[in-house]
Amino acid sequence: MNNLIVLPLLIPLCTAVVLVFFKNNVLVQRVISAVSVFINIIVGAVIVQQVHEQGIQTLHMGGWVPPYGIVFVADMFAALLVLTTAVVSAACLFYAFGTIGEQRERHYFYPFFQFLLAGVSGSFLTGDIFNLFVCFEVMLIASYALLVLGGTKRQIRETLKYILVNIVSSTLFVASVAYLYGVVGTLNMADLSLRIIETGQGGILSVIAILFLIVFALKAGLFLFFWLPGSYGAPPPAVAALFGALLTKVGLYAIIRTFTLIFPQQPFEIQSWIGWLAAGTMILGAIGAVAYQDIRRILNYNVIISVGFIAFGVAVGNGDAMDGAVYYLVHDMLAKALMFFLGGMIITAAGTDKLSEMGGLIKRHPLTGWMFLILAFALVGIPPLSGFPGKLLMVRGGLAEGEYWLTAIGVASSFIVLYSLIRVFMKAFWGEEKPPAPNSGNVSHPKMSWKLAFIPSAFLLLLVFMLGFASEGVYAYVSQAGEVLVQPALYIEAVLKE
Repeated sequence: MNNLIVLPLLIPLCTAVVLVFFKNNVLVQRVISAVSVFINIIVGAVIVQQVHEQGIQTLHMGGWVPPYGIVFVADMFAALLVLTTAVVSAACLFYAFGTIGEQRERHYFYPFFQFLLAGVSGSFLTGDIFNLFVCFEVMLIASYALLVLGGTKRQIRETLKYILVNIVSSTLFVASVAYLYGVVGTLNMADLSLRIIETGQGGILSVIAILFLIVFALKAGLFLFFWLPGSYGAPPPAVAALFGALLTKVGLYAIIRTFTLIFPQQPFEIQSWIGWLAAGTMILGAIGAVAYQDIRRILNYNVIISVGFIAFGVAVGNGDAMDGAVYYLVHDMLAKALMFFLGGMIITAAGTDKLSEMGGLIKRHPLTGWMFLILAFALVGIPPLSGFPGKLLMVRGGLAEGEYWLTAIGVASSFIVLYSLIRVFMKAFWGEEKPPAPNSGNVSHPKMSWKLAFIPSAFLLLLVFMLGFASEGVYAYVSQAGEVLVQPALYIEAVLKE
């Protein structure tokens, strides 16, 4: 059964290769892609239940015993993120059916979509830090193609910036991995943890740890987010939803995994560094969310605020905070995808992304308006919606550790999220009804099939409700994930037990 844990990587990878041969048959590409994502959801659910019942699962590729071979590891943290990735990708795929346009579909949209999923799932499941770099690169190369696909002037400009930032971060990443291997002599994450504990985390290892923090902060948009608002605002909503829900979360996952497992001793107070980065991210993200009148930028700055908020839980680092970070991470992946779906529907209905040119959409699209309002309440953490349990746990953990200033910033950022989204709701849906603006350079996506856009949006909203109402059952899985993060010895023992 351990062979299952590599399937979330292999299924989209093989699907992508197959789809290349059906470039001109859009219907076949859609069917194959849909079957693939549904199989991945089933596999992800089975892995989660298997880890819940049997503990951490490992797969030694080629039969090589760690630390000498490639190992894939599914603890509950990775398993939950893999399952959530599968669910979000299914929603994004069906949203794309009605919004992405046949031109993009005929130019390898679906293969690149699947390659990106392979990179994301592989990043969550790998137990080797060099393979984490490899999976990052698979994900990033696919994201370059998805970002530029369509060829508008804005997309090309933002793609160049996005590629430049990621080339720098990837160069730092591979250099950091090389230095780490040179000092410690291994790349297996569990073995790295043991050797660093034996060696003592000081001197050169502290410098390497800081390099990893810079790399993953760049990829997550943690404080170093200057590239994100423009890059995520350039592609169509289906692609923006995929990026906002998954890509920053991979960076956050890497930070959590690295600094709870590989560098657990933290003699130079890395947690306080993450705390300062989290505070700066939430503050600057909040300023951006209220400063702009462009829906795309408002939504992108809300992504940045959530990155800072999750990092706040990581900085606190106790049991409640880590449980809350895991819970909120799962919620945020679902909610951010839904946010971009609804944002795309609003922009299409109004014919513009400028709030000043919108109004009265509630008369023509009441369901979209009320869905957006419910989502705003979920993102701010109003009970019993999905954002509440994770925020409650993180706030409780922050207060227990005496991190009053950081907790206060986190709570204040939630009110900014509510204000920014309520402002969008009021300006777009209330007031005098305005005729749809003619499609301009600000709206660079084809005509939308409202039904195909509405169905995946309603599906994600239902999950947002369920994740909140069924919080007691969900917490049984989340607490299992948080336990491994707080007690890394559980992960190490599972990987190196042979």
